[in-house]
Amino acid sequence: MSEIISRTKIRVLYADTDAGGVVYHANYLRYFEAGRAEYMRERISSYRSVEERGFILPLTESWLRYKAPAFYDDLLIVETTIEAVTPIKCTFQYKIYRQEDNGSEKLLVKGYTVHVAITREGKLTQLPEDMLQKIARYASKTDRIFPSSRQ
Repeated sequence: MSEIISRTKIRVLYADTDAGGVVYHANYLRYFEAGRAEYMRERISSYRSVEERGFILPLTESWLRYKAPAFYDDLLIVETTIEAVTPIKCTFQYKIYRQEDNGSEKLLVKGYTVHVAITREGKLTQLPEDMLQKIARYASKTDRIFPSSRQ
């Protein structure tokens, strides 16, 4: 399956930077969230629609590798893909690039986040079958989509 990528543009605000003049490290997780929300909205369902169905997808794991800093007013491009999905969780991968003045893109950060499906009461639940099938269409690792009990 070919990888389906969503590209979300974000302009770095002054409030995103720290005393050193670079984007504060935790803000990259916000940028991941923006990319993930757009990916979901474009291909699967908005997070609002997910919540209206009675469950949420909280982040349970994250990993980031910093390659180069971003600065105030940089134009960033967040590339988002779905790596894998199971009936209860999905893993998103990200790459954040800076759009350079010459039009090229410089890789700044890469990482992933893992999200599990829970009810509003905080109990682990399975993704609805229709949503699972939509997400599975875009997962790059199809061998991890379903455990043998759901095949």
